[in-house]
Amino acid sequence: MTVSESKKLGLTSKILIGMGGGILLGLLLRNLFPENAFINDYLTEGLFEVIGTIFISSLQMLVVPLVFISLVCGTCSLSDPSKLGRLGGKTIAFYLFTTAIALTVAISFAILVQPGNASLATSAMEFNAKEAPSLADVIINIVPTNPIQAMTEGNMLQIILFAVIFGFAISHIGERGKRVAALFNDLNEVIMRVVTLIMQLAPYGVFALMAKLSLTLGMETFGSVIKYFFLVLAVLIIHALIVYPSLLKIFSGLSPIMFLRKIRDVQLFAFSTASSNATLPVTMETAEHRMGVDNKVASFTLPLGATINMDGTAIMQGVATVFIAQVFGIDLTFTDYLMVVVTATLASVGTAGVPGVGLIMLAMVLNQVGLPVEGIALIIGVDRLLDMVRTAVNVTGDTVATVVIAKSEGEFNNETFADADAGKVAESFEDQVKHPNVPNA
Repeated sequence: MTVSESKKLGLTSKILIGMGGGILLGLLLRNLFPENAFINDYLTEGLFEVIGTIFISSLQMLVVPLVFISLVCGTCSLSDPSKLGRLGGKTIAFYLFTTAIALTVAISFAILVQPGNASLATSAMEFNAKEAPSLADVIINIVPTNPIQAMTEGNMLQIILFAVIFGFAISHIGERGKRVAALFNDLNEVIMRVVTLIMQLAPYGVFALMAKLSLTLGMETFGSVIKYFFLVLAVLIIHALIVYPSLLKIFSGLSPIMFLRKIRDVQLFAFSTASSNATLPVTMETAEHRMGVDNKVASFTLPLGATINMDGTAIMQGVATVFIAQVFGIDLTFTDYLMVVVTATLASVGTAGVPGVGLIMLAMVLNQVGLPVEGIALIIGVDRLLDMVRTAVNVTGDTVATVVIAKSEGEFNNETFADADAGKVAESFEDQVKHPNVPNA
């Protein structure tokens, strides 16, 4: 490695610079030119909106083909039905377990800290929530009536089920199945290379997203709900930096420090996009090439996690429920809190991995325990920022579960995990051109 190469900024550094630069520029423009029509029309809703949306769209563009192709590859390599069932059982059990922990911790801290203030309740509060799906509807809608429509609409649970059935069928038709499997494996390599190239856009996309957020976030909202904001933030950090690393160490024996070092890029992507689904391509790239998880495990657990593992959202729902109850002076019983845990845990199965959907599911949780849905209006102002943090928590949980399950299944490369530089993407498009077949170039 030459001196110039050693001085190159890594992808993480570029993303951090883009994030910091975007926030700084947004705050400067906001304070120097308040309520400026030109800034709003041509930068906030113009340049920054275009660049940020293109970046998000470029990631979302990959989600459906990536999930379907990689999951078919993973499933068709699992010719043993018992192994597929065991893998699914472990994955769902782990996700529900961590969600229950997240809710319990969140509610406990909220009861202890008492963030709600009855003086905040006003008649002006209003929140029109979309109707959340019932648990029965969630279960029924897992089975697609039209797989192509499911792909068009991005219905992840339906895509996952169809891909599993399709891959399982491929593994049971002999030589013809092997030819089809080989085609899907080649397609998987192509889509992963596209992911690598798209990742080079990250610093610019993050810059635009952060600049727009800094220009539009209503800072005055923080004054009335500052205690709620920092409480949710604290619980999210505890869950990401204490609960998850502890579970990783207990169930796999791997180093939490090494894991946290390697998950940084994924967390930054998730924080910037506030979407588990949009971050999925980066999460899969990291799990396979940085962590050492075999594709047939990662291609199953990560898409499923992006759909049903919403620990960050569960934490917000737990704290928000207690907060709103305190604001309106409503005492919740132990049974009510238990209902919140159960409802929010099951609701996570139907929560899409897209920005802001947690508020819709919160409305369902509030209805279950008889709390006024209008209370959600109190937290809308800060929810966007918290949404970004809890998405980073969600993808961290997805990756922890994937590593733990891969380790338990013997589908894990310890040497790759121990190598701090394993799987680092090329730092420029030119590197990809010079080393087209070398993932670690």
